[in-house]
Amino acid sequence: MISRKYLQNTIENKIERNAVTAILGPRQCGKTTISRIIGNKFNAHYFDLEDPVSFQSLKSSPMQLLSSLSGLIILDEIQRMPDLFPILRVLADRYQNPAHFLILGSASPHLMKNVSESLAGRIGFVDMSGFDIWETGYSEVKNLWFRGRFPRSFLGKNDDESFSWRMDFIRTFLERDIPQLGITVPSETLRRFWTMLAHYHGQTWNGSEFARSLGTTEPTARRYLDLLSGAYVVRQIQPWFENISKRQVKSPKVYIADSGILHALLMLREDQIQYHPKRGASWEGFVIDQIIRRINAPVYYWATHAGAELDLFSIKEGKRIGFEIKYSDAPSMTKSMHTAIRDLHLDHLYVIYPGEKKYPIHDGVMVLPISELESVLSSSK
Repeated sequence: MISRKYLQNTIENKIERNAVTAILGPRQCGKTTISRIIGNKFNAHYFDLEDPVSFQSLKSSPMQLLSSLSGLIILDEIQRMPDLFPILRVLADRYQNPAHFLILGSASPHLMKNVSESLAGRIGFVDMSGFDIWETGYSEVKNLWFRGRFPRSFLGKNDDESFSWRMDFIRTFLERDIPQLGITVPSETLRRFWTMLAHYHGQTWNGSEFARSLGTTEPTARRYLDLLSGAYVVRQIQPWFENISKRQVKSPKVYIADSGILHALLMLREDQIQYHPKRGASWEGFVIDQIIRRINAPVYYWATHAGAELDLFSIKEGKRIGFEIKYSDAPSMTKSMHTAIRDLHLDHLYVIYPGEKKYPIHDGVMVLPISELESVLSSSK
């Protein structure tokens, strides 16, 4: 089993500081596995609301049952019983509360609405996905990029098994999971939209173009985008605005959240990715995912209508940091990098590439192999 110690520590720290902790993420990313590891450590009470026995035991008298328990109480797939949220609020507010609650669920409009209304100020969140490069080890970077972060895809015995699992995941997500999240969009419509997004992976959102292709309106296309983003299968990177004279892009950039799912939507096998036009964009999305997992600060992208662009921008510990992601053997300075350094007043600019050597290319600009990311993300110094 691959150790997920960083994630486990993050969750346990949240549990210690909050009456209720929520782990949110897509199905099959390992939420149940990590919760059982934590539950065994703390001798927790575990309820799986997809299990008819657990569901019925809670449904009959939830307040009586939960109020009688102490320690850690885990509620898996909580979106199946939204009536529990007001009860959790009452239990979380008890004097010298004897229990902490760990709730697990796939993101959905109903779940987030119930959390916001019932548990505001009482809950801590952990957004979870599959494996990252620090869990699998740097020797597995290419496999993680090709197969994606979902455990069963990454751990497949071979390429065929991994690819088959991802295709099944896409079908199950659209035909079963989406309706269970309260979303009524036809599965074939969302599949077409999701596949279109794969071809636009790493590009700026253009609602009118998607609307024309789908034969619908821009607000509807935007609703589809937000639905898939809320379900953790699509990522939007919002733009950063500076008070400068240049006209700046104000639409988000869109990515398929998991590189393995991206490759499946594009029908790409492992031996085809290296020669595909989307190779660079795929690598960009993969590296961005790793950065977001560990940077512990808001991230944005930046672009101007004149063509200057920065893949990722963040302010961490007071330092203005930029990231450029290049699938290249030996990245060098570009005009766009010079513009970003000047206009954004960057303290550091890191160029992340799939090579092995670390080297400077300009004052304050360092080319880094992906294996050096941890040292950068753990401190802005």
